[in-house]
Amino acid sequence: MPDASAVVIRRATERDAPALGRLGALLMRTHYDFDRRRFLSPGDSPEAGYGRFLRGQLRDPDVAVFVAERQDEVIGYVFAGLEPLSWKELREACGFIHDVVVEEPGRRMGAATALVGAAMDWLRSRGAPRVVLWTAERNDAAQRLFERLGFRRTMIELTREL
Repeated sequence: MPDASAVVIRRATERDAPALGRLGALLMRTHYDFDRRRFLSPGDSPEAGYGRFLRGQLRDPDVAVFVAERQDEVIGYVFAGLEPLSWKELREACGFIHDVVVEEPGRRMGAATALVGAAMDWLRSRGAPRVVLWTAERNDAAQRLFERLGFRRTMIELTREL
């Protein structure tokens, strides 16, 4: 594995919006390619919309967005937040990791592990008793990462078109 110390993890700022948009669009396109009926279509230019969405999340005190930088370039991010008790999901309050994405050139150097670690540390510091996340059924690499980091399978989503 390449030197993980070459990757710097820090809180995202508004100036990161273009990079967050680029990476969010990558996330959208990847999921849409996994299952075009289940996941939101990225449309023609999701970069601006996703960048705007994540920039808006930066102001929420119950949300954290961290970026991974390599050689002063943002190569990945994690988006996490505190979630209240949910009767609908039969789940107590928890931390939730919504997004983790690292561009291909930045993979296999510990960036995703460091991003998830930063999110979990932040969630722990905010009193979250556990962390929940979802991953696409076809995203085997992400599932291996999450299991290696101690996550266990608890739910299976099934979808049927009407």
